This record gives sequence, C-alpha cells and structure tokens, in this order.
Amino acid sequence: MSVPFVDFRARVGAHRAEIEAALGRVLDSGWFILGPEGEAFERELAAALGAKDAVGMANGTEAIQLTLESLGVGPGDEVVTSPLSAAFTALAVLRAGARPVFADLDPSTLNVAPEAVRRAITAKTRALLPVHLYGHPADLDPLLAIAQEHKLPLVEDACQAHFARYRGRLVGALSGIGCLSFYPTKNLGAFGDGGAVLVDDSVLAARLRRLRNGGQSDRYRHEVAGINSRLDELQAAILRVGLRHLGAWTERRRTLAGLYLRELEGTPLSLPREQPWALSVHHLFVVRHPKRDALRAALSERGIGTLIHYPIPLHLQPAFAAFRDRDRRRPVVETATAELLSLPLYPELSDEQALAVVASLREALRELG
Repeated sequence: MSVPFVDFRARVGAHRAEIEAALGRVLDSGWFILGPEGEAFERELAAALGAKDAVGMANGTEAIQLTLESLGVGPGDEVVTSPLSAAFTALAVLRAGARPVFADLDPSTLNVAPEAVRRAITAKTRALLPVHLYGHPADLDPLLAIAQEHKLPLVEDACQAHFARYRGRLVGALSGIGCLSFYPTKNLGAFGDGGAVLVDDSVLAARLRRLRNGGQSDRYRHEVAGINSRLDELQAAILRVGLRHLGAWTERRRTLAGLYLRELEGTPLSLPREQPWALSVHHLFVVRHPKRDALRAALSERGIGTLIHYPIPLHLQPAFAAFRDRDRRRPVVETATAELLSLPLYPELSDEQALAVVASLREALRELG
C-alpha cells in the first residue's frame, strides 16, 4: 500500500461543506482584510488555548519577529533558542535585528535543555525562545525560573504544538506570550500561510496589532515602523472551521502515535517518548535510526512517504554562519540530525495505512540488519 507523508485532499474532503460555507461567508461580505472573521478567530483561538488575547499575523515567522520587536529586542541583542527547528524560528530573530544563540538539547525530548540555555545567556541576552518541538512541550518550569532569574521574557515557539499541555496546562500562553504558525501542515493549518501571537498583556497586544499593520495608529498615520503582516479574512474563516475540529484531530493524532509505539516496540528504532509531565500533540512522529538514509530509501521503494525534520542543525546552516561558535559543539543535536526520520501521521491517516507503514518499516529494518 502506498502511503503519502501528508494528504491535504483528504482534509478538504472531510470538511468541504464547512469550508465552502466559510469561504462563501467571506465572499458575500466583501471584506477581506482585518474584518469580522479575523476578529472572531482571534477571540475563539484565545479562548481555546487559554490566553487573554490572540493577534493574527500573516505567518508564524512574523509572529515571532514582531513579538520580539514588541518586547524591545533589536540590534546588538541576543535571543537563546533551539538549534533543532524550522529555520524560520531563527530567521525571525534575525529579522528583529538580533542574533540567535543556539543551546543544545535534552536528549529525551530534543527540546532545549534548561542548563544549556543557562550556559548560553550573556550580558547581551534579551529573550529566551524555546521551541515545543514536534508537538512535545519543552520543560518550561526550569526555563521560566531561568528567565525570571535573569529578568528575561520567555517567548514560546508553539508553532508545532497547538493544544499540547505542560503539567496539565496548555502551552503557548503558559509563559504569557507565545507564537503560532498555521502553515498547512500544522495541527491547525490554513490553506496558505497564517500565524498568531497568544498574549496576556493588553498593552503588548495593542503594540502587536499596530506593528502588524504598518505601525498605524490611524489610517495613514504611522507611529512606528511596522510591517504588513495581516491574517486575511479567507484564512481566518478556514481556521475557524479547523479550530472546531482541533480537539478531535488531536485525539486522532495521539491514537495513531499510540499505534506506532505499540507496533514498533522492540524494533531497532529509537521511538519518541512522552514525558510524564507532558501531553504531546504529535505534530510529527519522529523515529531515529543510525542508517536513516538507507531506511528512508527502502521505505520510498515500498511507497511510504517520509521526511526529515530537520537534516541540518541551525547553528550549522550557511544562513547563520556569521553567528557560529566554531570552538563549541552541540553533541546532542549534531548526533540526532543524522538519525531523525518523520513517519506519516495526520488525522485522516487510516489504521490500515498506519499498519502498512509499520509492515514496511519492519521489512526494511530486517533488510538493513
């Protein structure tokens, strides 16, 4: 059986009537930017994720960038973050004018290790930016303690972690400010780009709304140098549909992850383990194997789609070469990135398809010895 890594057509097919009704509502309104759909989505998103407010953005990158700018981060400053994430996390730091500083990882979660974050802090550090990688929360209590000790804001990159929980509490707004992406592959995905900032401070929320709209206080009066980062009404309407189903989609992801964990136990794969204090939403199901590339090729021959998230740690990316600490290795992330392999996992994946992935994996692993 051929199993694609992701199947957007299945998502559309399952909810087509709702999606078309939402799009029709926007088309009939004739209002396409900063209108009632966006305002309703912001209210519904904040309520669903336990925040006082949510500010829609054009994408997750600019959500992070404008959050950092709203906190006063700029040229000459440093932001401590993870070396294992989509590069857009660190690119947002650059767009804010600051330097990304990469702390090594906790091997049990592949999120930033609190003690590595502590060691990375300097007199120039102005914010901490942990990533809730693959849908599993970072260990926030010690990170928040470090942030408080050094009087630094902690911004959660929750772009992969809608509805994930840390010690029973929803991530994203747990620190008071967090960023989301609605890229189509995300657990809550748009049909294009989109993002948001969850925020508990009304003054900060107002600042973010001004920055996303060119810095305008009134039409044609620009008080600050903002950018154009507005979530459009069509995407907001689509996201409102998705938000209604996010709870069910999350449970399906957790069910599929449980199937993989049961069926792959005892194989040579290193499997993702949910920590006792966490509830993962399994944005990705990532296994590890020392012969990752050969394993991926063998699965491709059997019609199983896979991806690698992420093959090059950020501190080794050419885009960040100017910030490289050439005398300092990050052994956890450098070992992990040679072994990571993401398996198909999305709410529309059937049990039959998931079992086909398992069967192909077992065959491929036997061939590799």
